[in-house]
Amino acid sequence: MVSNPVHGLPFLPGSSFRDPTKTAFHRSQTLGYRNGYAVVRRPTVGIGGDRLPVNQLSQAELDELANKAPVLTYGQPKQAPPAEFIPAHVAFDKKVLKFDAYFQEDVPMSPEEHYRIRQVNIYYYLEDDSMSVMEPVVENSGILQGKLIKRQRLAKNDQGDHYHWKDLNRGINITIYGRTFRLVDCDRFTQVFLESQGIELNPPEKMALDPYTELRKQPLRKYVTPSDFDQLKQFLTFDKQVLRFYAIWDDTDSMFGECRNYIIHYYLMDDTVEIREVHERNDGRDPFPLLMNRQRMPKVLVENAKNFPQCVLEISDQEYYKEKFGISDLPRIDVSKKEPPPVKQELPPYNGYGLVEDSAQNCFVLIPKAPKKDVMKMLMDDNKVLRYLAALDSPIPEDKDRRFVFSYFLASDMISIFEPPVRNSGIIGGKYLGRTKVVKPSSSVENPIYYGPTDFFIGAVIEVFGHRFIILDTDDYVLKYMESNAAQYSPEALLSIQNRVQKREAPAPELENKQTKEDPGEQELEALIDTIQKQLKHHPCKDNIREAFQIYDKEASGYVDKEMFFKICDSLHLPVDDSLIKELIRVCSHGEDKINYSNFVRAFSNGPG
Repeated sequence: MVSNPVHGLPFLPGSSFRDPTKTAFHRSQTLGYRNGYAVVRRPTVGIGGDRLPVNQLSQAELDELANKAPVLTYGQPKQAPPAEFIPAHVAFDKKVLKFDAYFQEDVPMSPEEHYRIRQVNIYYYLEDDSMSVMEPVVENSGILQGKLIKRQRLAKNDQGDHYHWKDLNRGINITIYGRTFRLVDCDRFTQVFLESQGIELNPPEKMALDPYTELRKQPLRKYVTPSDFDQLKQFLTFDKQVLRFYAIWDDTDSMFGECRNYIIHYYLMDDTVEIREVHERNDGRDPFPLLMNRQRMPKVLVENAKNFPQCVLEISDQEYYKEKFGISDLPRIDVSKKEPPPVKQELPPYNGYGLVEDSAQNCFVLIPKAPKKDVMKMLMDDNKVLRYLAALDSPIPEDKDRRFVFSYFLASDMISIFEPPVRNSGIIGGKYLGRTKVVKPSSSVENPIYYGPTDFFIGAVIEVFGHRFIILDTDDYVLKYMESNAAQYSPEALLSIQNRVQKREAPAPELENKQTKEDPGEQELEALIDTIQKQLKHHPCKDNIREAFQIYDKEASGYVDKEMFFKICDSLHLPVDDSLIKELIRVCSHGEDKINYSNFVRAFSNGPG
């Protein structure tokens, strides 16, 4: 900012000087707060900090200085506490002045009325001196009513002045946008407010009425007819009165007939009947609303159409079924039908392509979607694979030495089989089975049961699409998985893992103890017998089990046929379906058709056999 401290010099280049000490050229703050409310204050300095050459005292302060009496005689007077400051938009919030008014509107194109009186309500909002004009809605007036002038500050004259609450009073005219409104009255709050501000209110006036509206309120002409039955009387008395009945059309006796619902309307004004259709969603019918149009319906159809009896409702002063027909209550007839039991959805036979769940999606929706997957399981068991070594259980001699690697994927419960290639074996190795779910042979096609991780253990027999495999060994991760999830596995599976760990931890045999070394099969047998004896500790001792087997063992060889073995077990009610008993039978098997019953009987004795 350039200042000229030397008075008398013209404000021209070279005659003005810049003050190097001034560094701030911002505008002064004009917003302040009093008692928590925002107020505007006058700036005392201009840009650059120069004091403004205007009087900074308000008019009230100037008047106080002019009328200030000397304080030498009476001393300094005590100042009254300042009044609490409240801005106008807070003090007058939601305080509105309401005036009842009307204006006259010309009707040039009507032979029945020349002008129209329209009554309105004028609202004055004290918080911001805005006004609005609302016209109450009158039914069937044919005029767009409601908000005539939206809330705004209304101009009072051409000089730009606006209406103030001091300009409003009863019994005066105000002009808004070229339309003159007559204020006739106000509400109680408006009267109290204006009187408190020292305004003398004019007496209230009577609201002007619309002549055409008053003409429509006159009573209708009355007719005196010699007969009690008069069509005009019936029309005027029962106009817009309709009886409604709910009916059905039972057409089930005819071919392809059905029971359909209808609504019957009886119009009292002219004794006409209308039958309406009742449509339901997806009923497959065209959307015709009426079965029979509104017309007078005969009771009996005859050829003479002029003198046929009609279906009418007699007219009386009190039209009720109770007084006319003596019926106090019309009973309702229950025509509802019981819904048939839901049809069980049956899936077609499985065709063998893909998984059963994927094929079943074609029967549920038109556009099949993939079955939902267990996302949490996929995230928890991602990249977790259980691997097993298995042999093919086949009568073909060439298949005895074939070995396969089973991979069980925990994330998707799928199985893949790989056959390591062996040189000069004559069999091409590689992928034996791609990743897929394998169904147990004992499950049905409708409810397939797939192999799970608990079905794989050493000695288990896995049947894959007609081929039987025997699990021979597992990797270390399977052992850790079974130890951490021991509750999910059967005792037979845990026993097989225990035997495998014992074989691994067994010390290397010494040369002098070769003859006294126990066979691993005998160790497995002894451990299995000990486990069964602990499990069947409270089972009643069967002393006659050995005698029953010896009866059929004529040669005293200690072996019996499998068929005879199971018949003897069934007669003795032995739990051959138990998983441990099944494992014991497998260990005691000798060849394909013999079983060593001597070792089998030891598991059911109270002590060592």
